[in-house]
Amino acid sequence: MKTVKQNVHYHIGNENETDMYSEILNGLKSMPKSISPKYFYDKKGSELFEAITMLREYYPTRTELFILNTYKYEMADAVGTDSALIEFGSGSSEKVRTLLEAMPDLKEYVPIDISKDFLYQSARALSIEYPDLNVHAVSADYTAEFEMPKLDSKRKVVFFPGSTIGNFEPHEMGKFLKQTAELLRPGGGLLIGVDLKKDHAVLNAAYNDKKGITRDFNKNLLNRLNRELLANFKLEEFSHHAFYHAEKGRVEMHLVSLKDQVITIGNEEIAFQEGETIHTENSYKFTIEEFHEIASFCGFTPKKVWCDEKRWFSMHFLEVR
Repeated sequence: MKTVKQNVHYHIGNENETDMYSEILNGLKSMPKSISPKYFYDKKGSELFEAITMLREYYPTRTELFILNTYKYEMADAVGTDSALIEFGSGSSEKVRTLLEAMPDLKEYVPIDISKDFLYQSARALSIEYPDLNVHAVSADYTAEFEMPKLDSKRKVVFFPGSTIGNFEPHEMGKFLKQTAELLRPGGGLLIGVDLKKDHAVLNAAYNDKKGITRDFNKNLLNRLNRELLANFKLEEFSHHAFYHAEKGRVEMHLVSLKDQVITIGNEEIAFQEGETIHTENSYKFTIEEFHEIASFCGFTPKKVWCDEKRWFSMHFLEVR
């Protein structure tokens, strides 16, 4: 009888439970109103985002994949042979497969994701594809403190693709990068995707696609509140608004109330004036120099950067000092 090697291990890194009702209510009672972009990603929201990544206007995903495919062997050299590769927000672990092709000797991979069921399913599939790779799947909110499994590798390297770093507010980004440096310890590495500043028309088109999928993605947030928090938002009474704010260096996404109205959420009433918005997301863009300055301040030394020929997107390898 053939023995099947057990090479996937499951861990709870933190309970990652938040009080969605209180957090949403606090955001809607604030001035200006806002909701964290983490609430975009129910099942429908995740499906819509996958559709966004396929859009002609939405350049980040295909550009990052081009960079990964073009420079995967250089990236593998930077990661090194005796490192554990830790992926924040691993999802389906699709992007890491490109790296793994160039790293046949990698012994440990640690996908970390807040969606436990999806994480475990993806980890199991990956462990079958790579039977010599020890997969430690950690269910956790990686932006909070979490417990890492014990690893055998001498060095830890975090893989953080997708320009998610741009969704952090500046003070949150600094805290997150310092927290990551502490996790990695001196000599550890961070391989991270960073979206770059570019022509405003390109940025505006990426968040206002002609098919309206980004609009549907933004408005699906209201569907989720209706379903999970018993709110009574009428989607036709809100519009999608996304634009590049040059002074702040970020794309902003909002939901705009098309009339004066009062929304009920649970036992609370929230009043909207016509034209008032719910701020649902920021996506900061950087120059390479700006990002290196931030990373250096947070305890990293920039070692290598890879870009596409248009310099629309970048991947950086940073090392903890």
